[in-house]
Amino acid sequence: MYRLGVINAKFEPMKFKITIGVLLVSMLVITSAFNSKINNSQFKRINDTPPFLEESTAWADSIFKTLTPDERIGQLFMMAAYSNKGADHLKRIEGLIKNNKIGGLIFMQGGPLRQAELINHYQKISKVPLMVSIDGEWGLAMRLDSVVKYPWQMTLGAIQDDQLIYEMGVDIGEQCKRLGIHVNFAPVVDININPKNPIINARSFGENKENVANKGVAYMKGMQSVNVMANAKHFPGHGDTDKDSHKSLPTINHTKARMDSVELYPFYKLINNGLASIMVAHLNIPAYAGEDNMATTLSKNVVTGLLQDSLGFKGLIFTDALNMKGVSSLFEPGIVDVKALIAGNDVLLFSGSVKKGILEINKAIERGEITREEVDARCLKILRAKQWEGLDQYKAVEKVGLSADLNKREYELLNRKLSEASLTVLKNEGDILPLKRLDTLRIASLSIGEGRVSEFQQTLSLYNQVDHFNVKELESKKNARLLDTLRTYNTIIVSIHKSNKNPWKSYKISSGTKNMIANLTMKNNVVLTVFANPYSLIGFEQIEQTAGLIIAYQNSIYANEAAAQLIFGGIAANGKFPVSVSEKFEEGTGLIIKPLNRFKYTAPEEVGIRLNDLSPIDSIAKSGISEGAYPGCQVLVAKNGKVIYNKSFGYHTYDKKRAVLNSDIYDIASITKISASLLSLMRLQDEGKFSLDSNLSAYLSKLIPDSSKYGDLGLREILAHQSGLQAWVPFYIKTIRNKELDNIIYCKDSSTYYPYRVAQDVYISKFYPDIIYQRILRGPIKEKKYKYSDLGYYFMMKLIEAQTGERLKDYVADIYATMGMTTTGYIPRERFSLDRIPPTENDKIFRKQVIKEMYTIREQQC
Repeated sequence: MYRLGVINAKFEPMKFKITIGVLLVSMLVITSAFNSKINNSQFKRINDTPPFLEESTAWADSIFKTLTPDERIGQLFMMAAYSNKGADHLKRIEGLIKNNKIGGLIFMQGGPLRQAELINHYQKISKVPLMVSIDGEWGLAMRLDSVVKYPWQMTLGAIQDDQLIYEMGVDIGEQCKRLGIHVNFAPVVDININPKNPIINARSFGENKENVANKGVAYMKGMQSVNVMANAKHFPGHGDTDKDSHKSLPTINHTKARMDSVELYPFYKLINNGLASIMVAHLNIPAYAGEDNMATTLSKNVVTGLLQDSLGFKGLIFTDALNMKGVSSLFEPGIVDVKALIAGNDVLLFSGSVKKGILEINKAIERGEITREEVDARCLKILRAKQWEGLDQYKAVEKVGLSADLNKREYELLNRKLSEASLTVLKNEGDILPLKRLDTLRIASLSIGEGRVSEFQQTLSLYNQVDHFNVKELESKKNARLLDTLRTYNTIIVSIHKSNKNPWKSYKISSGTKNMIANLTMKNNVVLTVFANPYSLIGFEQIEQTAGLIIAYQNSIYANEAAAQLIFGGIAANGKFPVSVSEKFEEGTGLIIKPLNRFKYTAPEEVGIRLNDLSPIDSIAKSGISEGAYPGCQVLVAKNGKVIYNKSFGYHTYDKKRAVLNSDIYDIASITKISASLLSLMRLQDEGKFSLDSNLSAYLSKLIPDSSKYGDLGLREILAHQSGLQAWVPFYIKTIRNKELDNIIYCKDSSTYYPYRVAQDVYISKFYPDIIYQRILRGPIKEKKYKYSDLGYYFMMKLIEAQTGERLKDYVADIYATMGMTTTGYIPRERFSLDRIPPTENDKIFRKQVIKEMYTIREQQC
């Protein structure tokens, strides 16, 4: 095990906490740590040979022999190419390839199809196949549009299952290969100890060296399993800086002992697992370089002495971009290239001038500062890497199907899983999460930062009635009115949304937001979800008064959907905080939340179904609409407790005035038998008030005469539709006289004599329910074989009401409430806007109107 030191620094605002015991041991380490090399006896090597050095060198050797000395130097240069720039840029890159024989390109901003076209073009004109690279820490989306955007590494740092990180590495590797990319400059294995770090920060897996190392290994192995070269950066560790090396040269004044025990640890662990390449950072670390104001990229003590000799790294060594101010402010183009090469780097990234670089390298060879053999060895090393990457059998990027291949459904499924697995619960006072007994909760959601109904709020509404409030910024003049409104709810779900564009965007939470949360928590249960960098919680003292606190890390769609499902128990949470923000919320904090028996909303691939397999649903639904079978519909598909399809089509009516929404409420007709009557009977059986082995007469002796054969019907037979009951009775026919409703049986107005609503302006006699039962009891009982029948459920309603003393609609409503089925129940017109209720039918025979509501008579029938 690599144990050079035991310093365990944990961040607290404005200081570091180091235990006395650790300090005593550290003193022993420091006394022997100022030698120029690390004590190799403390290393335990497993497999530190990069994969490209384990294969045949035949192709590399043959290509090497065809190159002139200057062309071999040219192979050491990797230059930046863009797919969103014009003709001048294209000509410049063409010149570098044709005239200077550069070895590779790093693609920056652009789009995948444009980049594929350029890669094919540049490869075609290159004497030696180009090594193509990209900064793809969170996938190709770090540089390109229209591709999968994976979570930032800080988000991944919360995940407890490193297999997911490995699978992400495989997927990103596949995407790189598909686009003709051979090197991905990832993972970042800097340990972000300094929360003020302006350039690493959320690009790091966190502050725990073991966590950073393990996830770095998983990411690396995933990519390299498909022969895409991983690159660990930024050696020897950029995590404890407060400056951006793109703009200046950051200084790290830690001792060797501290650097060895903390910053170097992930690099060593990746090297020990076959890391193919490393990027050296532009940092001023006097303890390593041996002098001040010397960039580590240009320090032989660092690149050769530390990285190659002490750590034993044999893979490709890339400089960080040589046009960055961290080095370009120190030396002119050409000179900086020479110094980087002498230091021990193999690949000179983003040189200020390839022409000057080749010239100055030749001068350095003449001066004896570096030998031709050393340059040739690095050229051959690069060619061997190209062979392993598949460039010995180069094929142009196939543009047909490129977009589909880069955006496979399985890639997005893993992306969704990563967001779900990262969710971290820091507080759960009173076991508020997940929300239970929804019938007792009046819930509001306040979204801060979006200014619209977010995906988070939309997903909340899938589970319960939630009233949504949205603000872009909290304004003091409007805060009081909003606060008064929110205080009328007993549960408030607050979400803070920050930019998801990149990790460098500001994540500061305003004082207005903090004050609002402080005021809400004084009288209300508040569940707060932060869709932002975890460091945003530093100094946010008001969060300690919340009942529930969830960190979602990013404002991505998947994070929004997952956090909402977590709150209602659709999914679990077991993420751990990757950094420390206070004494209460330190690295490693994270509560385990188990899911409830509620639906999870996910992709069909999660249950083994391809999205394309569900596409016929769309065709069938649209066909029915186009043929006039119905004006619109909603289709929901669930498997194994997971909703995998939930889509609406068409309109409420044929006049196309109101489109069908997923939030609309439909009459489920005969499914009521199962969802209401049977559900109630199940509860009665659990309570010992009902037995399947009894007969009707055991419960309905007042309704069924002793002489009636109906009393002998078994309840099990009735529920199985095997009791011999006839299918149905068209009761309405005998209530019609001369094609009109009988005015003795019906009335236009409600009264004591006509209490039951049948339709708009149609009420039926209070005696008619009894007539219905009399007609059933006079009907025949036929052979006991399967025959679907409505009639048995008329008796089930009477049985349930007799045993409970409640109306069926009220009894089952309590069951629905405990299950969170807030829109399920009888007579929805009493609880919901009619705009949410599509018509059941256009009845032209009986009621002669569009039936838009489920009426009391429905309860009588089911």
